[in-house]
Amino acid sequence: MRRFSLSILFLLAAFAAGCAALPPAPAPKTPEEKVASTPVSSSGAVVALADSARTDVAAGNYASASAALERALRIEPRNARLWHELAQLKLKQGDASQAANMAARSNSWAGADKVLRAANWRVIGEAKRALGDETGANAAFDKADKLIR
Repeated sequence: MRRFSLSILFLLAAFAAGCAALPPAPAPKTPEEKVASTPVSSSGAVVALADSARTDVAAGNYASASAALERALRIEPRNARLWHELAQLKLKQGDASQAANMAARSNSWAGADKVLRAANWRVIGEAKRALGDETGANAAFDKADKLIR
């Protein structure tokens, strides 16, 4: 009987130890996901305009989204996140040249934010590819990869 009780006790302890294991770590975010998950500003007006722009983009209303982001940039012209979002929008609109210029402007204000700078280099790479500059695109993608290593 004592052996049976010890066996049951051992099984219960093993079961409890199995339940105490840590959950698996979440998958690492891509640079674009990290950029999207950080707040765009501490200004309520800028946040509202950026949210409105995201809603418009999701609905396919790119002109309205562009207007909202441009209004936000009049409030905070040095906001690297806003320049990045406008660059992404210009890329979706098929204006690769403007997209590359706006991503470069975002990089000029991004400072030490390597995640944002890498995301901008990816936009520049996509823009250069759309413009037929495969060499420039590859160089931009390489810069993005070096920033996040």
